[in-house]
Amino acid sequence: MDSPARNDTTGVSMTDSPVALITGGGSGIGAAVARQLLDKGWRVAVTGRGEERLRRFAKELGEPEELLTLTGNAAVYDDVTTAVERTLAEFGRLDTVVANAGFATGDSVAEGDPAGWTDMVLTNVLGPALLIRASIGALKETRGRIVLVGSVAGFVPTPGNIYGATKYAVTGLAENTRREVTDWGVGVTLIAPGRVETPSGTPTAASRPATCSPPTRSPTRSSGRWPGRPVSTSTPWSYGPSASPTDPRTRDGPPHRGEGRRTRTVSR
Repeated sequence: MDSPARNDTTGVSMTDSPVALITGGGSGIGAAVARQLLDKGWRVAVTGRGEERLRRFAKELGEPEELLTLTGNAAVYDDVTTAVERTLAEFGRLDTVVANAGFATGDSVAEGDPAGWTDMVLTNVLGPALLIRASIGALKETRGRIVLVGSVAGFVPTPGNIYGATKYAVTGLAENTRREVTDWGVGVTLIAPGRVETPSGTPTAASRPATCSPPTRSPTRSSGRWPGRPVSTSTPWSYGPSASPTDPRTRDGPPHRGEGRRTRTVSR
């Protein structure tokens, strides 16, 4: 779904401006990141399962020509490869992929309903792996970056939490991917937010962009959702090759137990 023009404010020509592909980009964290990148002069493709939600998102932004919306399932390889191919056909390059699609059922392993687990595990774990596989050829050409949206739940154990187990898998995928792609000049960033107000997280958040700011802390933990600054601007990572730090394992966030934000750039 293509859209009419938007002025480039960066001084970089349309054909030279960097390109990002974001899964689950029509709402929540993905939409917040897409907005920020568009404001910085990037061209952005976003995917999602709901065509109507993607249409509303594009309309909210004024249907810029730098935005491409693509309907598809992040856990289906044919859909993911099609998204990569259409992004390349539309924009001519790919500099960053953001594996953002994911959700939580809230179930525990001992008492939850297994009916929803398969979809969650496939989306949260298989989805990022499929995006890496489908995009790595294009990212080699641009010496680009893979961004995986994990969670503090992927670092801090919670009794019976299956969602947390999927995010532990994303943490491992980031590190293992780094060990494979570094020699190709491709960077890897893992971002691990705490609670963020998104449509999938709170029913009342559907009409709001994803936001997060540092939660209140006690001596032993931090708690509460993160309303406030857009999540895309409150996380200390960037999307292009220049994001590479000198230390390949930098992390920013609370060292104590509880909810908060951690960022790890596992990168070249």
